Amino acid sequence: MNSETTTSMDETLSSKPTRRAFGRAVAGVALGTFAAPAVVRGRGLNEKLNIAIIGSGGRGGSNLRDVSSENIVALCDVYETAVSRAARDHPHARRLTDYRRVYDHAGEFDAVVVSTTEHTHAFATLPALQLGKHVYCEKPLTHSVWEARIIREAAARAKVATQMGTQIHASDNYRRVVELVQSGAIGPVSEAHVFVGRAWGWQSDEDAKKYKDIVSVRDRPTTVSPIPEGLDWDLWIGPAPYRPFNEVYFPGPKWYRWWDFGNGTMSDLGSHWIDLAFWALKLQSPKTIEAFGPPPHAELAPASMRAVYEYGARGEMPPVKVSWYQGAEKPELIRNGTVPKWDSGVLFVGSKGMILTDYGKNILLPEDKFKDFERPKPTIPKSLGHHAEWIHACKTGEPTTCNFNYAGWLTEANHLGNVAFRTGKKLEWDAETLTATNAPEASKFIRREYRKGWKLV
Repeated sequence: MNSETTTSMDETLSSKPTRRAFGRAVAGVALGTFAAPAVVRGRGLNEKLNIAIIGSGGRGGSNLRDVSSENIVALCDVYETAVSRAARDHPHARRLTDYRRVYDHAGEFDAVVVSTTEHTHAFATLPALQLGKHVYCEKPLTHSVWEARIIREAAARAKVATQMGTQIHASDNYRRVVELVQSGAIGPVSEAHVFVGRAWGWQSDEDAKKYKDIVSVRDRPTTVSPIPEGLDWDLWIGPAPYRPFNEVYFPGPKWYRWWDFGNGTMSDLGSHWIDLAFWALKLQSPKTIEAFGPPPHAELAPASMRAVYEYGARGEMPPVKVSWYQGAEKPELIRNGTVPKWDSGVLFVGSKGMILTDYGKNILLPEDKFKDFERPKPTIPKSLGHHAEWIHACKTGEPTTCNFNYAGWLTEANHLGNVAFRTGKKLEWDAETLTATNAPEASKFIRREYRKGWKLV
């Protein structure tokens, strides 16, 4: 659809939702920087939320299953087949194609789960926040740095329960690593290296010999394919520049490597892996960002690249350098055999040793030095489950661990790695003004222009 989407829903909503009264904000959260959502008065733990699902196929189908303990009152997807499939288990839910029309029925639901393509996350999420709805949004939270700031600030005003879909954040292993780092087990941390083996995106000739992408593509296709029956391609394109349909974009996750629709591995897996460094080291906004890799491609995110962030001191924590590696790129400590050659992981380097971890396990290095080490007793509470804690927060006002305050800063930082890569400069970052002060040419990557007829603010 080409009709304008704005932050004001006055043209489509005649009144504010009446099912739910939104109350006071709860006290601050023990884990540090997480904003506390508003309590919904009159809703007991045993009462079910009414939830609207925006994006019901693929990842959305998985999220739908994880919240199906509640009342699913609306199913929306630009691909009608996905809606029909989801409706088999939820036959009484309203069915829609246009996510903007979901909010025409705002009085019917309390919360929204957004699992659309990355480039439409903000457009599906912002109206929910403005209407005081609780929101769960898949990672990455937005398509751009500027959008992440808009969503984070809107969530702070709304004081509702929010959660970004970084499911690994709920794991016990991540909690134990955070406790190790913050208790000083390896001393003050001066470096963190985050590396993943995935190599989806534009591949150099060298990469192409080592890795196999899900779709072999090196440039924008020149052929046009028939649009699958039931797919609203114009609405799928949404605010992005229009292009004819081709199978290299749909279905997912093919689209995420194209700059117009996603940001490649950096923001996708970065949401999961950099999350741990962000949490453990209490990070927020970097001072500088520099990236390395092949010459930037105009259409496709790279399969392999490296980005380096410099952060200042945070309380008692010293300045730290955080490096990201994807595809063929790996930390020198991995390449030279100093630490085990894992395919993906996070390596914290402190003055007294190192921690190497992945999603499910962690080791202290050098191992002989830490063989008698007594790990700290757990202090971070066990998660109810990533989706479960969001549902619990909707009903009680208790905090979530990946709410949009935390996730907004994480998303901004991840996107900045790509901005530095595409700009080809070491960026000096002013977080307050969302400006790379030494690279005005970066502005088009920080905030992009939308297709005619689309507007976020």
